[in-house]
Amino acid sequence: METIGIITYHYPHLKTEQVLLNLLNKYSPAQLKIYALPFVPRRDRNIQINHRPDQSVSVAPEVMAKAHDISYTPVAHDYDIPDGLDYYLILGAGILSEAFVKNKKTVNCHPGVIPAVRGLDAFKWSILEMQPLGVSLHFIDERVDAGEVISIIPTNVYLTDTMETLCRRHYENEIFIISNFDRYLEHPTNIFEGIAEGQPHRRMDATTEAVMTGKFEEYKQKFQYSAR
Repeated sequence: METIGIITYHYPHLKTEQVLLNLLNKYSPAQLKIYALPFVPRRDRNIQINHRPDQSVSVAPEVMAKAHDISYTPVAHDYDIPDGLDYYLILGAGILSEAFVKNKKTVNCHPGVIPAVRGLDAFKWSILEMQPLGVSLHFIDERVDAGEVISIIPTNVYLTDTMETLCRRHYENEIFIISNFDRYLEHPTNIFEGIAEGQPHRRMDATTEAVMTGKFEEYKQKFQYSAR
């Protein structure tokens, strides 16, 4: 019986709520173990586009665990999370230690096409740099968003998209692929294999974000979906 470790925050977290509910359609509560790290709020930033829904508008993982009889363990550091489970899924965490990465099969979903778009705000950097939009399921190693790719699925872009509709669709893909990590481990897919590697990005500043939004119409023209 496979056992899955869920790495998240000891704090309400929408992605965790959504993925847990999906996993419970396939796994018994006994197969899931939640390890909750301390949550450190980010400082307020001046941004134009919230490319992800407010993650705090959700049910806390501790409440989810109690309701569904899932093991729940708050931990101070990632090295307090025991080895021995089949897979560990990253649903909420900061940078993980090298020791953690070395000893566990840890799966993450990055909201950009690896290795072209790495680091933070991948959705926005994809548009600015005119890179294809997709979500990457990958194993974590000591590098930033550069571990072994399991699968990448594209996010469809339509000419009538607004920034908001494309953000929503992209986030939905992220939830879908991490919820179905087992399927993609068995049947990997990556239409972007061989794409050139990019450098890791930091958070996009407001000035650069304004440039990005100005390129949105051009981006849709370049990457609009067409059936093949």
